[in-house]
Amino acid sequence: MTRFTMDQLDTLRAVVDEGGFEAAARRLHMTQSAVSQRIKQLERASGQVLLRRSTPVAPTAAGDVVLRYARQVDLLAAEALSELGGAEPSASPTTLAIAVNADSSATWFLEALAGMPPQLPVVFDLRRADQQHTAALLRSGDVLAAVTSTREAVQGCSSEALGTMRYRAVASPGYRDRWLGGVADVSRLDGAPMLVFDRTDELQHDFVRSAVGYDPRSPRHHVPASADFARAAVLGLGWGMLPEAQAMPEIDAGGLVELAPDRPVDVALFWQRWTLGSPALDALTESVRTTARTALHQRP
Repeated sequence: MTRFTMDQLDTLRAVVDEGGFEAAARRLHMTQSAVSQRIKQLERASGQVLLRRSTPVAPTAAGDVVLRYARQVDLLAAEALSELGGAEPSASPTTLAIAVNADSSATWFLEALAGMPPQLPVVFDLRRADQQHTAALLRSGDVLAAVTSTREAVQGCSSEALGTMRYRAVASPGYRDRWLGGVADVSRLDGAPMLVFDRTDELQHDFVRSAVGYDPRSPRHHVPASADFARAAVLGLGWGMLPEAQAMPEIDAGGLVELAPDRPVDVALFWQRWTLGSPALDALTESVRTTARTALHQRP
């Protein structure tokens, strides 16, 4: 197999990021024909088809491998240039693409980003995904690190436990009185309006199933933003599972009531990252680790 060139790898990244050959040509200031030729050369060098010519263009399984390599090379090249003092003063900082679930982003993860050493010129590209699905973004090479509920390390990555995010089943006092007969009782939730984050959010269903032994038959409000989800619960639109950090202040203030104080739900979170040696990625990992020690529940 022939070695890949930097031009070929840059072109692959551009085609995937832009979703097509024409848009990649504009980004690279090349003709569309030249972009197509570079991709063909890259596919010949790898001996495999790397892109599905769909709309938008998407990498194949082999394309994911080469794309991940391309992003790793790009990160290491940028960091090496910066350390050697070869970057122009106006050069763009290194971009760190990270997958993180919305609840972590809303409650603790931004503090980890803010804890990065100020001398490291980085910017962050956060990709929101459910903690059960963030690992897929690592496999595809779209991100270099992820907060995930998947313990098993993705190939080419390391995995370490961060702690557990604790959730509480809550509703507003008005919701309790209207839908639950004035009693905060989990057995009365069947048929009562439920809040879910999106169509991949199974946390509420899993909670009811474990508590009463069957799936709830409830109308669902889809509220795909963490702060809006919490606000919807306070306003009485439905009941839902809130991270303890969001729920407890409202419970203490009387804006929410717990439906099952003795049945919190703990979701274990892990930090997965590429195993390449990167000063920026190493610093980010240390900051995430430090922040998680105080923000998440830790095993004794």
